[in-house]
Amino acid sequence: MGAAETTRTRRRAIPWLLIALWIGVLAVASPFASKLADVQHNRVTDYLPANADSTQVAKIQDRLPGGESTELVLVYHRDGGLTAADRATAGRQIATIAGQHTLTGTPRGIPAKDGTTLMYPVTSNEPGTDEKKRDALVADVRRVAHDRDGLTVDVGGPSALATDAGKVYESLGGPLLYTTVAVVAVLLILIYRSPLLWLVPLVVAGTADFLSMGVAYGLNQAFGTTVSGQSQGVMTILVFGAGTDYALLLVSRYREELRRHERPYDAMRAALRGCGPAVLASSGTVAAGLLCLLAADLNSSRGMGPLGTVGVLCALAAMLTLLPAVLVLLGRRVFWPLVPAYGSTPKVRRSLFAAMGSSAGRRPRTVLAAGAVLLGALALGALNLPGTVKQEDSFIDKPDSVVAMETLAKAYPERSAQPIDVITPADRADSTLAAVRDTDGVVSAQRGRTGGGWTEISVIAAAPPQSAAETATIKELRHALKGSYVGGPSAQQIDLEDTNARDRLVVVPIVLLSVLLILVALLRSLVAPLILVTAVVAVWGAALGIGGLVFEPLFGLNGTDPGLGLLSFVFLVALGVDYGIFLMHRMREESLNGAEPAAAALTALRTTGGVIASAGLVLAATFAVLTNMGLVPLVELGFVISVGVLLDTFLVRTYLVTSASVALGRRVWWPGRLSRTPDPVRPQAAPELVS
Repeated sequence: MGAAETTRTRRRAIPWLLIALWIGVLAVASPFASKLADVQHNRVTDYLPANADSTQVAKIQDRLPGGESTELVLVYHRDGGLTAADRATAGRQIATIAGQHTLTGTPRGIPAKDGTTLMYPVTSNEPGTDEKKRDALVADVRRVAHDRDGLTVDVGGPSALATDAGKVYESLGGPLLYTTVAVVAVLLILIYRSPLLWLVPLVVAGTADFLSMGVAYGLNQAFGTTVSGQSQGVMTILVFGAGTDYALLLVSRYREELRRHERPYDAMRAALRGCGPAVLASSGTVAAGLLCLLAADLNSSRGMGPLGTVGVLCALAAMLTLLPAVLVLLGRRVFWPLVPAYGSTPKVRRSLFAAMGSSAGRRPRTVLAAGAVLLGALALGALNLPGTVKQEDSFIDKPDSVVAMETLAKAYPERSAQPIDVITPADRADSTLAAVRDTDGVVSAQRGRTGGGWTEISVIAAAPPQSAAETATIKELRHALKGSYVGGPSAQQIDLEDTNARDRLVVVPIVLLSVLLILVALLRSLVAPLILVTAVVAVWGAALGIGGLVFEPLFGLNGTDPGLGLLSFVFLVALGVDYGIFLMHRMREESLNGAEPAAAALTALRTTGGVIASAGLVLAATFAVLTNMGLVPLVELGFVISVGVLLDTFLVRTYLVTSASVALGRRVWWPGRLSRTPDPVRPQAAPELVS
């Protein structure tokens, strides 16, 4: 066998070996991927800040006799006033619940002063920390306590809220995956205009998603990484969004190379050499940005970092190995009916990006100034963002638990229906109880369980839950009760807000520094990376500003999630720099080939503009899927990231980065060697571009 025949045999074997390798990897990952849902937790302690008072309260309550308490409030209401028959019905239903489940103490009804409402606080340690048992208890209580003859019965309380939120997070699995796949499929069909090609990257992305679930389960088992409904949903979106972006860039370059190389194998090798560094750098930037979340003190944010990184890296591995193997085996016919023939030239036509590049090239400083003013004006909208979202406002469609809270707030304005939990050393329980009762804003306090050297005290405040007055009461309790911990649902919200503020101060600089260092290493420049980082920060501010203009006035959202600023920043900076890398890497490639600065910038825009636009649309659409979920934090996060990606794609990359590069000339590569090559004489007008 000659050398040429050996080479051809090897070329035919490599794609099959890669596919066989992936089949083996998936076979190994399969048992673990199927278990990821079993280790997903959406309990309060999975989201709380690690060292906050409310976290310590939740952990100590888990260790008290009976474990974690399931706290419910049954709310009986009739608009015209409760009748004797209504009270008798409530008593029978409570007795049935007490007979079927082990309750802590005997539930006692508390009538409202206006006679329209009767509430029964119900507590049970029966489920402990088992979320499924808690959900089953809540479902059983709701089955027993049902409406009757005009009497409305709602089941609320912290545990009912947690159950209702858990149902929304459970819906992230199937519906979110199916919706994401459908959205990506439609966009790929429109982009490729081929009956077959769109299916290849979609199947490869699905393979990467399955692998990511197995790896995420392994991280949970090995390092205890928090897996929640939110983090798993975001991981899936990143796999399909980022993975499809990488596929678009690779397929576009592969199509170019098929016109220059006779064999698909050689064309794919050239495509990987051409765009591989940009794809590796972009995925590395996203991974580095997400891993910076490990510095966060908030459990939910810290757990999202590794899972998001797993999603991006699995997508990268699939798109740089499995996708090329499948494309090479399918050959040119995968592009039918627009098959790129060897030796052919693409059809010459004027494109949108040619027009954009021409305008940016003619008046770069004017375009740059106008874009900066526009982004700055949009960012001012962030001043209109609503305050921190309350628990009852965090659902798009009000569940039973939220209706119960609203009824209680109207019927019992003189007291809170949501307890504040105090955990104190057992030997100081009496003095702590007395101090609690003497605190301004406290209506009542009673001792609960004791165990492990700690005693539980349940406190009822005079002010409504999550009001300014109740917040003041909680802070006063924390100040007065040294050595004790103050927690509960409202205290948790305070800690979430405070910890998110702390995390922003810590994580944001780390993200900016890590992304900047990666860009400096890739582009061999300081100026170009600074341009890209400044641009993505401006996009983040503008996207938040647009959110402030529409969240409350248009969407009717009554609050902003405390973690929105940090998470949207990390995702927009990490993902936004992706497109800058695609553009700048091609610009540097053109400069190395001898093109003068303006021509290099405009040629890079012409050759990558369509790919960047397609990738941006896909990524924005995948995150927009979150806006169809039932929780306000997910809707807000999906909206801000989607809008930011679109701004980045069609304004910042297309106009601002290009115009800045044209205006700076070779100085954009300072202090690299490209900046030291003298500029040729610049023509009077920017060249007309065609594609």
